[in-house]
Amino acid sequence: MRHRRTPARALVLFLLSSLAGLVPNHPASGQAPPAALSFAERDALQNRWLKQRFDAILPELMRREQIDMWIVICREHHEDPVYRTVVPQPSMFAWRLAMFVYTDRGTEIEKLTVNRYGGGDLHKDFPQFYRAAWEPEDLDPWARLAKIVRERSPRRIGINESSVFAFADGLTASSKARLVEAIGPDLAGRLVSAERLVVGWLERRSPGEIAFYPRIVALTHAIAAEALSSKRITPGVTTIDDLEHWTRERYADLRVDTWFPPMYYVYRPASAGPPTRVIQKGDVVRCDIGITYAGLTSDVQQLAYVLKNGETAVPAGLQAALAQGNRLQDILMEHFRAGRTGNEVLKAVLAQARSEGLTPKVYSHPLGFHGHAAGSRIGLPDMQDGVPGMGDLPLIDDTVWAVELGVSVPVPEWGGDRLQVALEEDAVFTRAGARFLDGRQTRFHLVGPRP
Repeated sequence: MRHRRTPARALVLFLLSSLAGLVPNHPASGQAPPAALSFAERDALQNRWLKQRFDAILPELMRREQIDMWIVICREHHEDPVYRTVVPQPSMFAWRLAMFVYTDRGTEIEKLTVNRYGGGDLHKDFPQFYRAAWEPEDLDPWARLAKIVRERSPRRIGINESSVFAFADGLTASSKARLVEAIGPDLAGRLVSAERLVVGWLERRSPGEIAFYPRIVALTHAIAAEALSSKRITPGVTTIDDLEHWTRERYADLRVDTWFPPMYYVYRPASAGPPTRVIQKGDVVRCDIGITYAGLTSDVQQLAYVLKNGETAVPAGLQAALAQGNRLQDILMEHFRAGRTGNEVLKAVLAQARSEGLTPKVYSHPLGFHGHAAGSRIGLPDMQDGVPGMGDLPLIDDTVWAVELGVSVPVPEWGGDRLQVALEEDAVFTRAGARFLDGRQTRFHLVGPRP
């Protein structure tokens, strides 16, 4: 089906009526998120972002990495991780064989689609993005590709292969072999890894994407708020499986996708017995959910407390534990600095947190077109001394991050048993610093008696 152009509606829309009652239980921004856009609106929005990215981000990255030509090749059912980020929407797969060639012509980046399949018709539907470089009489797309490369004679030809970043390793061995054979030994000697170009392309957010991202996170917060409420949890009856199934249905209702299955966890003191999949009064319940909306991802973890009989508020020890988690968030946000590597940030954050008496663990990652997205890493759960390779990459401005971390805190009301306060909130990092996109959780969601 071809893209049908429709006028873009105003983006300021109110939340669907089915979500209107969630605001009181939302400990983050406290404001109702906007309703999900139609698919036509999403396509139009993503294509505006792509225009911004081609006009500003791609030229900067190619020149920064001194890559004169970037070639992206992939096949149907084995798409390169960058494929959906370089084609206008709607596009779901590379039909047969896809070849894209980006050449720095000095005043602009020339963008060619070489094979009529896998994107060849883009020049008709989206002439602002691509020009067709295939010819009907050229039955062999590899020969056509070789001719394009020879005519332009680039000094450095970037291809998607990397031993560190899976996102930059999309060129298969067989496709590289065909490429080398087609262009010959002289031009093949100019092939270089486009690793940093690809990572930069995927991690950098356009102005339009940054402006829209709070809506994605707000919608995720709204889903979390409803899940962690008396509307969805009946103590002694509801299981974490019930919450996981409901969350998937909620995604479908809202016409959003996800990049990982929703997960819920139960915590309780040892005196209350081991955790079970059935939620009981006095439990702490944690969600870990994220959506994919308009091609961009979110990732959120929040906590709820199930009130015991006679309780009207969360125990003070639990609230104090959450406050320690918030303090660790503050420390990490203060240490975001462009040019610092993820490993450097991790070391500084852990040192400061420990000096303040916290028991920290940090495992934050970028968000964007993917969930655990392209870019640096600030720790991993099992790598608190640094992440070799990925963690050595410097942070850059105009990126979105899942600020994911935790603290281990003894809870007096639990007889000193520890609670691992795992928190995750999404933030944007720009020249102005880091800020949460839709606030953060500073108090527990409360699950109490039904009114």
